[in-house]
Amino acid sequence: MTQPARVLGPVPSPASARAVMERLAAQLGRAVQGKPEEVRRVVTCVVAGGHLLLEDMPGVGKTTLAEALARACALSFSRIQFTADLLPADILGAQVFHAQTATFSFRPGPLFRQLVLADELNRAPPRTQSALLEGMAQGQVSLDGETHPLPSPFTVVATQNPVDFSGTYPLPDSQLDRFLVRLSLGHPAPDVEARLLTTRGAASPLPSVEAVTGPEELASLRAFAQDLKLDAAVAEYVVRLARATREHGDLERGASTRAVLALGAAARAQALWDGRDFVTPGDVRAMLVPCWAHRVLLRSAVQGVSARDEAAHLVEEIARKVAAPR
Repeated sequence: MTQPARVLGPVPSPASARAVMERLAAQLGRAVQGKPEEVRRVVTCVVAGGHLLLEDMPGVGKTTLAEALARACALSFSRIQFTADLLPADILGAQVFHAQTATFSFRPGPLFRQLVLADELNRAPPRTQSALLEGMAQGQVSLDGETHPLPSPFTVVATQNPVDFSGTYPLPDSQLDRFLVRLSLGHPAPDVEARLLTTRGAASPLPSVEAVTGPEELASLRAFAQDLKLDAAVAEYVVRLARATREHGDLERGASTRAVLALGAAARAQALWDGRDFVTPGDVRAMLVPCWAHRVLLRSAVQGVSARDEAAHLVEEIARKVAAPR
């Protein structure tokens, strides 16, 4: 389904990186209209080399956004519909026996694509959910004593419904921690919905999405973002934020060291939107809730949307209380 990549060469500067990100955001905006901030977060997550969790009601554009991202980046794409009877082998692949030669060969599963949409991830049992862990963390799959590398760049975009819990299995902390960013799209504004009715109707917006970068350039962009400067004062600020979550009375568990590193990576990518080669406290605050709200554990027993909103509120409260460096 993906279109040929337009080769633009390596990214030499923050300005050219910003230009690529803006082109990507423009293409995603064709597929999901009226959500510019959410689209920018998606691009930031991908440039930071992270995986994305889209948590929202059905019908707001989650799967469309994932497919549009694959098209805009010219990535190979697969969609896995997670169900209660899905097995790990249905995702990872399996060894196939050839009777004529009495040998086995590995048949890759749908996980062996550059962008994988794990649709309704929480409808599969934990054993199947955990089949994604190694691939998301290390970009490889281990089966029967052999290691199989996944295509690069590799990204998982997962979706789940935060309201309908019937027949679902809540994602364990180890799974949630693998997602760099969690986002909700929400319904578009009334004027945007009216425009969709008059201009698009029920037609898919995906054919209008063009490839504006390719796997090589995206990999180059990720490497460039990882090397951006993060000053010691900003690093200490991130650590103080993490400590504040660990000491907060309403949180059972605060941000982990992995969460600290994830926020640093996301803040670096965020800095590119301003064409900078260094991270500011503002970049950290911009990505704080998307990176940490799904990683902290509340003491209260609320679930679903209420838990998501309460976690975001607590993280924002912490950000207001912890002084940023000047």
